[in-house]
Amino acid sequence: MSLSLAALQQRLEYLLGPVLSARRGAGPIADSLSGLDAAGQAFVLHWIEVFDRSNYELAYRFAAAAPAALRRLGEETARAWLLEALDRYDREGLHSAGRVLADPGAFESVAAAAAACHFEPQAGLLRLFVRGLGGRPLQVEAGPVVSTDDETLYVPPCIATAPTRQENFNIYKGLVTLLWAQHRYGSHRSDLAAACANYPDPAHASQLLMHLEMLRLAPRIGLILPGVARLVERWHGPPDARCASLGQPGTTVNDCLALLDLLYGRWAPPPLPWPMGLHPQTASRRASRLQREQAELAALLAALRAQDPGMDPENRDQPGCFSLDSHGREDAADFTLRLDGRALQPPRAVTERIESLLQELGEIPDDVLQAQPRESGDDGTAAAAATDTASPRFQYDEWDCRRNHYRRGWCTVREVALPPGDGSFVEATLARYRAQIAGLRRSFELLRGEDRRLRRQHHGDDLDTDAVIEARITLRSGGELPERLFTRRHRNERSLAAMFMVDMSGSTKGWINEAEREALVMLCEALEVLGDRYAIYGFSGVTRQRCEVYPVKRFGEPYDGEVRARIAGIAPRDYTRMGAAIRHLSTLLAGVDARTRLLLTLSDGKPDDYSDHYRGEYGIEDTRQALLEAHRLGIRPFCITIDQEARDYLPRLYGPAGWTVVDQVEQLPLKVAEIYRRLTG
Repeated sequence: MSLSLAALQQRLEYLLGPVLSARRGAGPIADSLSGLDAAGQAFVLHWIEVFDRSNYELAYRFAAAAPAALRRLGEETARAWLLEALDRYDREGLHSAGRVLADPGAFESVAAAAAACHFEPQAGLLRLFVRGLGGRPLQVEAGPVVSTDDETLYVPPCIATAPTRQENFNIYKGLVTLLWAQHRYGSHRSDLAAACANYPDPAHASQLLMHLEMLRLAPRIGLILPGVARLVERWHGPPDARCASLGQPGTTVNDCLALLDLLYGRWAPPPLPWPMGLHPQTASRRASRLQREQAELAALLAALRAQDPGMDPENRDQPGCFSLDSHGREDAADFTLRLDGRALQPPRAVTERIESLLQELGEIPDDVLQAQPRESGDDGTAAAAATDTASPRFQYDEWDCRRNHYRRGWCTVREVALPPGDGSFVEATLARYRAQIAGLRRSFELLRGEDRRLRRQHHGDDLDTDAVIEARITLRSGGELPERLFTRRHRNERSLAAMFMVDMSGSTKGWINEAEREALVMLCEALEVLGDRYAIYGFSGVTRQRCEVYPVKRFGEPYDGEVRARIAGIAPRDYTRMGAAIRHLSTLLAGVDARTRLLLTLSDGKPDDYSDHYRGEYGIEDTRQALLEAHRLGIRPFCITIDQEARDYLPRLYGPAGWTVVDQVEQLPLKVAEIYRRLTG
């Protein structure tokens, strides 16, 4: 039933009280709301509460605009409009969000289009798609102009130009691929916005340059995604004869700039159904990032040189002789790093920065490749600090259950190097659990490549007795002799990858931390027999800006002395913001080619963080959403916990069969290995 005017005014005064005044009352908003039906009133009041949790002023602006917007747009498009305002507030602040709320008509043109494809429901798929294209990590967001800065690809909030929703989604794929290709193939190695500003009509010059870039990039896109390339070719239309050279290999953005000077005012490219242009901050952000990445790479190379076992100790303080053999500018991943002529296998952090700089510059500056000598008396902490500063950072969404919507790029995850611990811990664990480890190895050996007898085969090494008896009966009854009369042995080849996610929050201090480390030692000893691919990462952090994961053992890394030292170095840190860690580790696990992928979490409590707002329902729902995302990536999550209250919340997160509680901490080492054997056997 609809609320009365008095009831609406009372409710609004409660919700918007902090920003109301004698000249800004709730009466006009209540009067406008009274004209909506009960469902419309409930819709607006619910979202005012959601806006309240972000900003009271933003909530007031929404409340003032919402009744008219709901009548004009309808509920589905009005929801897209208000979510765009919330996303803008998260990314850019109150002023930008206020502009969205002041113009709900921007969404009106697509409100009635049944085939329209909205960005928000497809955002996750598009981000995964861009991640799958490779190269430097890039975000995908909705924006007023199809463009890209140094970090984000901006696409329209809705596309409704094609007759079907699938075709409109394909346009989204084409746009993000085109913007990704600008990064991948060097479009921004020149300051394009500054170049266009030299023309009488910079906007026209920008449009023309974007079409020239389409002509240059379409053949490169066609090598990996021919269907998307055909879509891009339709957008740029028949090229001017003078542009034919852009389709040739080896052309660069400078060729497009030269043609821009030739064709400006002499050729009008076909119009696009959406505004496309250059982001004004691309050049400055790119320059800042390149400077930072070069400094980070120099610090990482200095640390790599200091730790190189093949280096003469007397020469460690001398300038280094790193060199790089790049085997082609088009494939930044194809390179060999050498130190004094010896080929190295660089750590992941070094590889990522080299690939990024090769992609952007085509080469690594000589001064970056020179490892700097350490100061006299330096014990290595300076290099370690530089390495930590250069820790890779990743942005992830976070699920806000109050909005029923993601906060885009809300959490920053850093991979932080784990300092080695006391090596005697591993030796003591091996001695303490010698008999149990031997038993685990024997039980794991039974899982390794077991032979299975296949029945009713066309050929084999023995007769299938049941099939032969049935064949005899068939023959006596006048039927034809069946062909599948044999059995043969088939070896079960395991195709499994496991990610172990270890809680390193402050609450694990003491016996829990020791039990976790013992469990990992025993598990690794047993897994080495089995041969499964596995990785181990710790996780902890403080607030959304410092979600940290600690690589203990990466996929492909051998279980050696360094990994054992890292296991010994696992220590309690801060809080338990699980959602961001699950998203990051799921992304790593999804990149492993395996039929079965297992994400196994060792924890002692529910999701928690320094901020009160992550505790309780918010943190549990964000973690649950991250686990659902893992399921969609083909990952099976499982949780082992010692929290006796876990039965109250783990079924919500992992389902009825995706978790177990270990009643006694001292049982954890044996339980972890046994549970893994049961899950993968």
